[in-house]
Amino acid sequence: MKVLILGSGGREHTLAWKISQSDKLTKLYAAPGNAGTAEVAQNISISATDFKKLGQFVQEEGIDMLIVGPEAPLVEGVADYFAENESLSHVKVIGPKKAGALLEGSKDYSKKFMMRHNIPAGASKTFTLETLDSGFAFLEMQKPPYVLKADGLAAGKGVLIINSLEEAKASLKEMLSGQFGEASKSVLVEQFLDGIELSVFVITDGKNYVTLPEAKDYKRIGEGDTGLNTGGMGAVSPVPFADEAFMEEIDKTIVKPTIEGLTKDGIDYVGFIFFGLIKVDGKPYVIEYNARMGDPETEVVIPRVKSDLLEVLDLAAQGRLDEAKIEIDEDFASTVMLVSGGYPEAYQKGKKITEIDQVQDVIPFHAGTTFSELGEVITSGGRVIAMTAKGKDMNEALQKSFAAAETVKFDQKYFRKDIGFDL
Repeated sequence: MKVLILGSGGREHTLAWKISQSDKLTKLYAAPGNAGTAEVAQNISISATDFKKLGQFVQEEGIDMLIVGPEAPLVEGVADYFAENESLSHVKVIGPKKAGALLEGSKDYSKKFMMRHNIPAGASKTFTLETLDSGFAFLEMQKPPYVLKADGLAAGKGVLIINSLEEAKASLKEMLSGQFGEASKSVLVEQFLDGIELSVFVITDGKNYVTLPEAKDYKRIGEGDTGLNTGGMGAVSPVPFADEAFMEEIDKTIVKPTIEGLTKDGIDYVGFIFFGLIKVDGKPYVIEYNARMGDPETEVVIPRVKSDLLEVLDLAAQGRLDEAKIEIDEDFASTVMLVSGGYPEAYQKGKKITEIDQVQDVIPFHAGTTFSELGEVITSGGRVIAMTAKGKDMNEALQKSFAAAETVKFDQKYFRKDIGFDL
């Protein structure tokens, strides 16, 4: 099979690394890819949201499968574009159409979906600038901390958790006034759920599903989970507190009702579903859905999948996922994200990256990297490289990840030294 992966982050490098190992693969491409995907695939300089150019490339190269990594092309309708174009409709697209991607594209829609299908989640209400006064009144009825969520996509940064009522009111007004652009034209004010978070992932063909390893990621920039939210500073898998009974509860009360809910709503969904969950008093609740794999969770989940991932995705695309068998490695996996100084606020790009070839027992999954005119690997984003390691226990994996994070060099490098601290 000829496969094209859309995206340029650590998630896409990890997927490319795994799929490159498949016996079913004949040629692998990444658009636009990064310095890491270039090691296992042919990078194509086409934006993941330039559907016309992507379609032309797919036709010219005879691509059999399109795997969509990031959320933007899903929400903008890449799967619809391929399905509605006669010359592209034969291509197997791993990723939902617009209707399914709304689970991630609109927090308001996803919350109503949960309510409609009796999926446990925190109570919430949505406001716009026109209903700002009602938003203030609603905040006054809540207990701190206050949770504000941009309705649309905000690159993982559109969620604020605030302890002060006055600050929450000011933040609500700022968000609705354009803090996150179109994403925060509507804002959810949500009940704060006090517990410990984890992420669960499935691949579905719309009726059947297979569950991938769970993971826990660390969103805050500062150690001890302090400071601003980021796209993710590290992750671990498995999650020690997610025992067999808890995972069965997740499957029964959340995963299965979600898949059945999509069917009831007439939504044709093929691809990944990310369940952002929280454990409260022993019970799982949904914080959010994503219509794709998480990042940096992919960097610890996929390396634990022993099965041929391309074969599983091919069965999903054919609606035959009930025939798939997933074998999971029992080893622990950890990843530590190296980021640019200043991230998630202003940061510099173009820093030369060195010593990658010196790391041991670690897979460096590239995120924000590219090549200089001289062919050197340089930084091109806030999150630069994820250092993924495996071990017989979490400590062994983390020690390898931290050692590698120390080894790799670039100017103003930063990483959290406490990933896994709360487990």
